[in-house]
Amino acid sequence: MGSRLLAVTFEAENPAEPARFWAGLLGREVVEDAGGLLLPGGDTQLGLRFAPGRAGRVGAHRMHLHLTSTDLDDQRHTVATAIELGGRHVDVGQRPEEPHVVLADPAGYEFCVIEPGNGYLAGCGPLGELTCAGTRQAGRFWSKALGWSLVWDQGEQTAIQSPRGGTKVAWDVWDGTPTAEPNPQRFELFPEDNDQRAAVDAVIALGAARLDVRDDGTVVLADPDGTAFCVRPAGAGRG
Repeated sequence: MGSRLLAVTFEAENPAEPARFWAGLLGREVVEDAGGLLLPGGDTQLGLRFAPGRAGRVGAHRMHLHLTSTDLDDQRHTVATAIELGGRHVDVGQRPEEPHVVLADPAGYEFCVIEPGNGYLAGCGPLGELTCAGTRQAGRFWSKALGWSLVWDQGEQTAIQSPRGGTKVAWDVWDGTPTAEPNPQRFELFPEDNDQRAAVDAVIALGAARLDVRDDGTVVLADPDGTAFCVRPAGAGRG
């Protein structure tokens, strides 16, 4: 019994603002449920959820989204659209000659608009990648937990991708990334076959640790890096 990656959750003081931003930028609908505001991703694109909380400070986030571009005009259009929707340019130490553009959404979450011709993200769709601060151990854990292929594994860099293709999820050790601050970003899993207990037992057997059970039945766990994630109860909705 396994789990499906339903979404990555981003906390925000006003979740409606980043939800509207990303819905406009990606052309998705916003679905409101007990967990917050969900932008379903379909079979090959990662879902995004925005929930009440605090986004943390710019530069300290441990998950970044990467958007792809078909050509330079498309990259410029995506950047311009993001600015019109309430995004802004941010400096996270990128060099002027680097071809990607670094922005932040209205909640302060950084993301990159990747240059055209990037072979690594070819065929991944508009939301090409979620990159995370983490170890090789975490990447291999998530490959097994989700049943996704390990498509990159060199040094401390790992990446996985659904057998159906689409958005990649990657891990790398980032210099200077704080680990003591609470992480306002987390994976949200839905149990396949509606068997939450089996899904929880399966990730624990792979090395996850149980942290908490919320009032709504959501089980909160930590992956081998100590990064929290949750498994929603059966019947909570799949978005």
